[in-house]
Amino acid sequence: MQAAKAVAPGARRAYISPEIVQRLLKLSDFAFLVSFGLWFFLVLPGHVGDHDLSLPAFLTLTLSFASLLAMRESGLYRISALANPARTVLVALGLVLLLGAAAFGLGHILMQDVSWRMYLGWALAGGIYLALSRLAVALWVAPRVRDGVFRRRIAIVGGGAAAEKAINTLEGSKNLDVEIIGLFDDRKDERSPEHIRKYRKLGNVADLHDYARHNRVDLVIVAIPLSAEKRLLHMLKQLWELPLDIRISGQASQLKLSPRAYDYLGDLPLLSVFELPLTEWGWFLKGLMDRILALVMLIAFSPIMAATAIAIRLESKGPVLFKQKRYGFNNELIEVYKFRSMYTDLCDANAARLVTKDDPRVTRVGRFIRKTSIDELPQLFNVLKGELSLVGPRPHATQAKAADALYQEVVSGYFARHKVKPGITGWAQINGWRGETDTYEKIENRVKYDLEYIDNWSLAFDLYIILKTPFALLSSSNAQNAY
Repeated sequence: MQAAKAVAPGARRAYISPEIVQRLLKLSDFAFLVSFGLWFFLVLPGHVGDHDLSLPAFLTLTLSFASLLAMRESGLYRISALANPARTVLVALGLVLLLGAAAFGLGHILMQDVSWRMYLGWALAGGIYLALSRLAVALWVAPRVRDGVFRRRIAIVGGGAAAEKAINTLEGSKNLDVEIIGLFDDRKDERSPEHIRKYRKLGNVADLHDYARHNRVDLVIVAIPLSAEKRLLHMLKQLWELPLDIRISGQASQLKLSPRAYDYLGDLPLLSVFELPLTEWGWFLKGLMDRILALVMLIAFSPIMAATAIAIRLESKGPVLFKQKRYGFNNELIEVYKFRSMYTDLCDANAARLVTKDDPRVTRVGRFIRKTSIDELPQLFNVLKGELSLVGPRPHATQAKAADALYQEVVSGYFARHKVKPGITGWAQINGWRGETDTYEKIENRVKYDLEYIDNWSLAFDLYIILKTPFALLSSSNAQNAY
């Protein structure tokens, strides 16, 4: 358990969930165990041509699952163990050899032609794999352990006895790698002291918004009794736009619920209030899918992109690409790429003025590529950089307006759409909310669909939106909205 450390804006290291590292390593281990098990049980003794392969296949799968289970129960997939490869390799090798001996002994009894020389080959292959894989993982994990990227940074909202009790429980929990960064509370009297031991108050709840924009915060624990309903609702209303998991400490309530109603962080019971729409593993899979599909699309659309670049240069002077600052994940500013659709001297980097039908700033080529959304194709490079997703709420320019008001002035909770990365296409776009926002209703409906997407996210939903996008672009109602 550690006290807060200041993190300079732009210099923070993103949190990496141990779950991602563990799952990838388990997949690698399972692939090795199955492939080498099949080799030693089937290929070497010549069972591949036999009609009944059920017994060797059963032994292979049983050995693989048992080995993974034994290594997991021995704690060999914990980050602390992965950072110590010597001990991890020795213990893992012992477990695999012990289980392998049992499997090969059973195979020898049942199939006769399974020899102990095959087991020695298995032992050698297992030793080499474990040594190389754990050494490679340790070289990557160890410096990140020192940087604290696997340690969850927790902000405590509230003060006094409830906050102190939650902190005591976290500090007393074993094998819990967390860092309490400090406290945030609106009260300024003796009920909320400036310090609870080494943890100090960093501001009020509104200050947590700014802190989370510039420093890494992975979880917010609200240590306020449920009986303080008015104060609790006031704080939660201020917090719900943040792209953070928000939990209420179960210790702060006199009401005792079923143990199944709680999530536990160490020994601390927590009630879930707001959850990130993407879990750590879901975030990883979405990012992986984004980059793979973006690369495929860049290759597939490269002739169209090349032709568009030539057409832009032939019609008007200036750069082919237009760069614009827009709001990204967690309200961070990103620079989005587009094909230039306006005359160079009339480009509006802040989108302070809406593009309207027959807008004189837009070139002839620009009118076509805006209507067909070809101007968005360079954003595939933003996806490869990890700034955008293929699917998500569309990123808006900093001064974009609905009629005469900024979007955040029109829609309450507007910034909640930034809980996920923005996307090239989205649920709002395939439902017809694309193009000009000259009325409050248009931006309100966009945000409504964006939040609906966030609440119902899945990889299947992303793929559905991607497949529907070309048809949505071709529909007459959607095309009429794009100028």
